[in-house]
Amino acid sequence: MTDYQVHTLSNGIRILFKHAPSTITHCCFIVNAGSRDELGHQIGLAHFIEHLLFKETERRNTSQILNRLELVGADLNAYTTKEYTCIHASLLNQHLERTIDLFEDILFHSTFPEEEQEKERGVILDEIASYLDQPEEAIQDDFECLLFKDHPIGENILGTPETVAKLNSKDIQDFMAANNNTSEMVFAVFGDYDFKKLIKLSEKYFGAVPANDAKKHRLTPDLNTKGNHIFTKPISQTHCIIGNQAYASSHQNKTGLLLLNNMLGGMGMSSRLNLEIREKHGIAYTIESNYTALTDTGIFSIYFGTDSEKAEKATKLVHKELKKLREQKLGTLQLHQTKQKFIGQIALAEESRMGLIISMAKSLVDFNYVDSLQQVFDKINAVTAEQLLAISNEIFDDNRMVTLVFEPKQ
Repeated sequence: MTDYQVHTLSNGIRILFKHAPSTITHCCFIVNAGSRDELGHQIGLAHFIEHLLFKETERRNTSQILNRLELVGADLNAYTTKEYTCIHASLLNQHLERTIDLFEDILFHSTFPEEEQEKERGVILDEIASYLDQPEEAIQDDFECLLFKDHPIGENILGTPETVAKLNSKDIQDFMAANNNTSEMVFAVFGDYDFKKLIKLSEKYFGAVPANDAKKHRLTPDLNTKGNHIFTKPISQTHCIIGNQAYASSHQNKTGLLLLNNMLGGMGMSSRLNLEIREKHGIAYTIESNYTALTDTGIFSIYFGTDSEKAEKATKLVHKELKKLREQKLGTLQLHQTKQKFIGQIALAEESRMGLIISMAKSLVDFNYVDSLQQVFDKINAVTAEQLLAISNEIFDDNRMVTLVFEPKQ
């Protein structure tokens, strides 16, 4: 039995609702269009559009857009990923209609005036410069560029100064027409409402949006090849990423890799990498692993920053931990503890209601269903030690791992 409800409007937009006995509502609007959908000359366009949505519509100026929710104490924000654009808000329940009205206005009636484009172009160029000044952030983008060489997934979501400088109104209109399929949009609400009333509100504001059945042509990236890349930078520490392409969001091994990632370098201080490299050897202040599943591929990576003289030892210790997972099957107790830790963290994460409703909306876009918490737990508990060993030998294969290092200039 599901703990959510879905209604599809005649134009294809879906309304997702999860009830919560609270005075606070969290809602989001997900569009299945992100940076990987940009053409070669449009790098940074999806993010550029996201910024401009808050600038001017057919009936509101920038101040009116920003004040629409802030004047009632609500929080409004947005972000762009490789595959999605998301607008989200947290508000008191009585302000939901005000929020839906604003969402519909900025998503479907933004005018993208030239003067606002120029202002926001400058803001984004500053954002790019600021980002490049943070090696722990910049190295992730450069790593993905190496991992997905000559593919849109490898491009920086922010774009480059050169591409952002050339983006224009025609690019915006072309991108939205080609990628904003109304059947790949979800408006999701987590709050204390009557679902029938929510449908009526959604029909009132989103029902008249013209249907768009644009079909995407996303190209699956080629498999990467092993590579070691070292660059010198004006930095004080050495930063390193080691990783590989990984499983897509629909892959049967996704849950197993999520479990391995959490055990290896996920949340908490008791991860294997943190215990071995930070606690035992005192080498790196920050060491973590991450796994991001996309619709047709995935990204697994291990990141650490450390003093230059300790970088080689840290790298060897990382590979030592990966080798253990490739060669040693987890014992029954180890596997049980690993599962219990992960399940507990997921249960606690449910308290982040905005994160939960966004995750549910993305799942509805990608799979047309949302797993219940129990179904998620069942999938975790079904993972075997043999599966984890096989996954480790595939994803942590030394012959396919890519390494990127930023070293300080001497």
